[in-house]
Amino acid sequence: MKYVIVLGDGMADRPIDELGGMTPLEYAKTPQMDALAAAGEIGMVHTIPEGMSPGSDTANLSVLGYDPKIYYSGRSPLEALSIGVDMKPTDVSLRCNIVTLSEKEENFEDKKILDHSSGEISTEEAAILIDAVKKELETDVYKFYVGTSYRHLLIWDQGQVVDLTPPHDVLGQTVGQYLPKDAVLKEMMKKSYDILVNHPINVERKKKGQNPANACWFWGAGTRPSLSSFQEKTGLKGAMISAVDLLKGIAVGVSMKNISVEGANGGLNTNYEGKAQAAVDALTKEDCDFVYVHLEAPDEMGHQGSVERKVQAIENLDARVIAPIKAGLEQAGAEFRMLVMPDHPTPISLRTHTGDSVPYLLYDSTKVQQNSWKYNEREAEQSGHSVARGCEMMDYLIGK
Repeated sequence: MKYVIVLGDGMADRPIDELGGMTPLEYAKTPQMDALAAAGEIGMVHTIPEGMSPGSDTANLSVLGYDPKIYYSGRSPLEALSIGVDMKPTDVSLRCNIVTLSEKEENFEDKKILDHSSGEISTEEAAILIDAVKKELETDVYKFYVGTSYRHLLIWDQGQVVDLTPPHDVLGQTVGQYLPKDAVLKEMMKKSYDILVNHPINVERKKKGQNPANACWFWGAGTRPSLSSFQEKTGLKGAMISAVDLLKGIAVGVSMKNISVEGANGGLNTNYEGKAQAAVDALTKEDCDFVYVHLEAPDEMGHQGSVERKVQAIENLDARVIAPIKAGLEQAGAEFRMLVMPDHPTPISLRTHTGDSVPYLLYDSTKVQQNSWKYNEREAEQSGHSVARGCEMMDYLIGK
């Protein structure tokens, strides 16, 4: 038996008037997911433990079977694993987003955060901007590392795990009240704006009508993680297919194989087909028992507040990832169980994450059922099926 999780990051949502009171998942044309739902099981699962912040870090750990209450030590340290930073026990890692702040206000604290991803800036452009920041701000205590797109890293030697606000939680708001209490971090954020606001890359981006990447924003602080082996935990040899450092870092931490796909970028125009083919190859031509295919696009579109683009991301996932994975496994004659789900909701109305339960779809090629339901939040809630904790979902998938 082969096992697949297709994770649509932030795919779950709330009813939207613009869509006739439907969620994007209800409204989107998803014939493949609906067919799998009719032949399998749908239900609801709560991925975020009580009292923890809803995020892709805690939620994806949970889906992989790792209780965040036990294993979570912060978001950024997981990304550090992917980037290849060897953290000391005394290091604190912080996510360093390159964000877009409004530029008309003279006082830094009066500026507004307009875009947490600087228009999904390319890694190539972002690396040049991070290098400019490094030259001015890096010291023996604070070290910058390039990640992917807008997602980068700051390592603080002998640091403290301070309370910091995720930028996607405060889009459109004045930044002053959300800046770090730590004086050094706050000053570095202010100086990063001075360094980047008139950088040639940002001058050119504004000419093209793109959002400038004009400031660093620190959040997600944490210490070096300690995760147990996925293979020892489940008995399965697993692989991760994702474009983002967070998921790649989780894979490193649990000793899963990372499969890189050319053109996979974490955005709406990622290489969907490449990810699907990589999953099929890993399960049928290599020695993998389990593949985790992570798609970031629904979450990014939720943060952008774009109904149309979130619907498109879900339809892309259905037609260009789930359909070819199913077809490829069937063509190879493989028996398989596939779990499709979000990690958390990213409602268009809020443009940030919530800790609400999410719908899951579980299909077993050896036990095809006949049901009338489709895969969406409303029908999953009405199905009568539920899994109490997200960290139990992995065992549910593999039949433990």
